[in-house]
Amino acid sequence: MKNAKPLNEREERAWRGFHRMRVELVAHLASELVQESGLSEADYAVLVAVSEAPGRMIRWRDLCRQLQWDRSRLSHQIARMEERGTVRRVPCERDARGYDVELTRAGLRAIEAAAPRHLEAVRHCFVDLLTPEQLDALGDITDTVTRHLAAEHGN
Repeated sequence: MKNAKPLNEREERAWRGFHRMRVELVAHLASELVQESGLSEADYAVLVAVSEAPGRMIRWRDLCRQLQWDRSRLSHQIARMEERGTVRRVPCERDARGYDVELTRAGLRAIEAAAPRHLEAVRHCFVDLLTPEQLDALGDITDTVTRHLAAEHGN
């Protein structure tokens, strides 16, 4: 991109502000999550995805896709969570080469304890700061960008 058009003042303010907000908000929420529940952001993401799946079990490849993680990252994360007893790897009944990730009772207790506090933090640091119109605008913005990424970049 040799001839990339520089950002004007408005564009730069929006881009840098979005980036700063994203970094600071995610770091703050992740820190609170660990302090309140002992779960890392990655633990929480896996537990949410598996707990929301039918039968509290999800195909390995579908979990990779949903979290947008590579197989290696998911493998290491699941190994750590299996050691703590929050999920287990189960051979897939439909595909002998594949695995499912299943939520354990300990995992269900962990997500049920963590979710309300995490949602309170999300409300306090994000949702409750915005007007309904701002939430609608942000929803429209995120839809536009994610549709572009999917259509143009295969994300």
